[in-house]
Amino acid sequence: MSEACNSCSAAGTCTTESCSTEPKLTDAQKASHIDKVIAVMSGKGGVGKSSVTSMLAVSLMRQGYKVGILDADITGPSIPKIFGVTGRAGVSKTGILASKSRDGIKVMSLNLMIETEDDPVILRGPLITQIVNQFYTEVIWGDLDYLLIDMPPGTGDVPITVFQSLPINGVVMVTSPQALANMVVRKAIKMVRNYEPPIYGMIENMAYVECPDCKKRIEIFGRPKGEEESKRNSIPFLGELPIDPALAELSDAGKVEDYQSPAFDQIAKRLAEQIRTNIGKNLA
Repeated sequence: MSEACNSCSAAGTCTTESCSTEPKLTDAQKASHIDKVIAVMSGKGGVGKSSVTSMLAVSLMRQGYKVGILDADITGPSIPKIFGVTGRAGVSKTGILASKSRDGIKVMSLNLMIETEDDPVILRGPLITQIVNQFYTEVIWGDLDYLLIDMPPGTGDVPITVFQSLPINGVVMVTSPQALANMVVRKAIKMVRNYEPPIYGMIENMAYVECPDCKKRIEIFGRPKGEEESKRNSIPFLGELPIDPALAELSDAGKVEDYQSPAFDQIAKRLAEQIRTNIGKNLA
């Protein structure tokens, strides 16, 4: 007996145009070309994941790449505020129009689709995951070298949807020095390894603060452990970042693109190297 078609259960080879195991692209997807989709994840809330995503986007943009950010933290979106992007997202017959930051970084967030930015988003899991999926399939992203996904905390509905439904090329993990943060991050690492994407590396945020007077390094959350955690989990260590009041001030003002961080520029370059390394492994 002939094997049944996976789509229509008809025996034999199905040749009908409507029956295909390949998902149909939306008009918005046909109008977009995204080279790499990277999830920025932690599992732990409060480690500065959105700040890291934003700085990574800015650093990649400064290297000449076309970058977008999909804000997947549906109930706690912050990306538009950080970039000073306001107003409702536009809509066309083809799909939703991604908003643009001052310097051209494309952004999509639920905060761009509600009346005011401080209105609460009160939704159950299925609706939240549907929105995340639509932000990929129904938004006109255009030509992008990198689409960064700012993930919410945890290992629940949204991360599952992202890894099962979106073509994730790789993941960047974000942690901070506390043992509690690293314990939760290990949960996220194990979750990612249940799926296919490689982990490009780990960034340790809030590793220290620099005294503005004496320039002494003060490790207010304890000794940084990011490099140790990276080795423990067999993933590259991309670098550590300080607590910087200048970043907080510029983010509050919606001017993160004015922030200068040589340390983060080096992290972005290391990330690009890891991406190239993984492409080489896949081709080998």
